[in-house]
Amino acid sequence: MKRALALISLAFLSLAPPADPQQTVDDACSVQILVPGLKGDAGEKGDKGAPGRPGRVGPTGEKGDSGDKGQKGTVGRHGKIGPIGSKGEKGDSGDAGPPGPNGDPGLPCECSQLRKAIGEMDNQVTQLTTELKFIKSAVAGVRETESKIYLLVKEERTYVDAQRSCQGRGGTLAMPKDEAANGLMAAYVAQAGLSRVFVGVNDLDREGSFVYADRSPVQTFRKWRGGEPNNAYDEEDCVELVAEGGWNDVACHTALPFLCEFDKEHV
Repeated sequence: MKRALALISLAFLSLAPPADPQQTVDDACSVQILVPGLKGDAGEKGDKGAPGRPGRVGPTGEKGDSGDKGQKGTVGRHGKIGPIGSKGEKGDSGDAGPPGPNGDPGLPCECSQLRKAIGEMDNQVTQLTTELKFIKSAVAGVRETESKIYLLVKEERTYVDAQRSCQGRGGTLAMPKDEAANGLMAAYVAQAGLSRVFVGVNDLDREGSFVYADRSPVQTFRKWRGGEPNNAYDEEDCVELVAEGGWNDVACHTALPFLCEFDKEHV
């Protein structure tokens, strides 16, 4: 490499015409042979370059361990209430108790005074009977037909508790089996200032198959309001009667006033 550079420098000198001998001698003496110098010191580190393009997406990592079990959730909605059980059989009579002690001797009979007292008692019974009819219609607010007595209970109960309350009084939840009975019940509810009450109709045993409280099917008479029954939220298995006379299916765990029904021959 050094030799090549020296030859190139001599070639240039031979091509230039000499103007002045002295100058030629000086120029010849000033000819320098270019040779590579020693390696210099390392320079300072440059600035950080711009980020490169994103690399290719790596493979999916292994599945991690399962996390801790979460906290227990809140309690769900109430489940459907089961059907009312059938009435149990009458139990056996207990053993007869021992005879009681003899009573004190009676007073001598005064028949005329006794007959008079019995007559007065008969008059009182007749008067009390008349007053009882007034109390039924005006105070207690019951309604009657030829064969039935209806009692409106303003205390709010669930359907099952309402049925038990009526049974405890010797009756059952009222069953509107015809237009006359349904109209009487609706008027009764409206006059009492209420908007709706439980009546003895439900489909607890089978969805959509409504029966009365005595388990007879609802067939010949129905009084459903528009769009009912709709079994909203899949939990409306009992029936309320509104003051206008229509029926609506509601949840059995709702607390409402209720109507009881009694057979006159059993009262």
